[in-house]
Amino acid sequence: MLDDIFGQIIAKRALTVAVAGRHNILFSGPPGTGKTLLAQASANLLPPPSLDEQIAITKIHSLSSLCTSVISTRPYRAPHHSSSLTSLIGGGQNLTPGEISLAHLGILHLDELLEFPRNRIEALRQPLENHTITLSRIGQHISYPADFMLVATTNPCPCGYYGSNSHTCTCTPTALYNYRRKLSGPLLDRIDITIELNYEQNTIPAPKASTNTPQQNEAEMLINNAQAQQYKHFQDRSKFNARLSSAEVAKYCQLSPQARRLLEETSRHYHLSARSFFKVIKLAQTIADLVSAPKIAPEHIAEAIQYCPRFPV
Repeated sequence: MLDDIFGQIIAKRALTVAVAGRHNILFSGPPGTGKTLLAQASANLLPPPSLDEQIAITKIHSLSSLCTSVISTRPYRAPHHSSSLTSLIGGGQNLTPGEISLAHLGILHLDELLEFPRNRIEALRQPLENHTITLSRIGQHISYPADFMLVATTNPCPCGYYGSNSHTCTCTPTALYNYRRKLSGPLLDRIDITIELNYEQNTIPAPKASTNTPQQNEAEMLINNAQAQQYKHFQDRSKFNARLSSAEVAKYCQLSPQARRLLEETSRHYHLSARSFFKVIKLAQTIADLVSAPKIAPEHIAEAIQYCPRFPV
């Protein structure tokens, strides 16, 4: 629950945006800053699945003998970094689905992402791009759906304290380089939001007035509002801003003249790739949908730019 996490207002806001538009998100920061709690809170923010989605989820899980009745909640899968490649992507003698397919229409939480072997991390590229995974054995080929939202966490370095405001990092430059190189550019490019967390001052939170809306409920209301806007745009409850193609971005995402000018200036200054350029627009559209804005405004672009993927340096 978001209410259980002290501080980290920016991270909570980013998580709300991510869930609203089904954007993949990466939390980076030292141990104890709330990365795992934020990832776990995402499961409570997702709206319940429709009947068709419940059937699709149940079909996948029944192939792994993990259910005996219809599953009425969205899956939340959190494989350990020691998991085998087969358990992650699927396979084996019967080509059974792995964790990424069992997370279909839900959340795949990869805690301590950079502790996973590189081949496990790189195996995510196809499902993150195509939302399916194809498994092969001699004379056998099968494709499983893998349309999940990725919520990942990582320490910024092997010791965990690079960039910390209260601890000194003890990693050598070589150790730091080898640790970070596990996360390739093509994979990072498929993560829509990156958030860097740090320690906040320890204080006893003031009691909340009974009239205040809990953060969890406030976030859920924003998410429900954004998803209602997306349904209004697409007339498809399974379609979200994060899944828009470039052509669909041009069709559905309307920018005000000021927002367009800000985006173009930012693109020139930071030399944004085409993928990053459209990613900013999709994020900005989700931010606009949270408040039912008719067009993307400069403030929506400015917030989206802050979430642009980058590995902490």
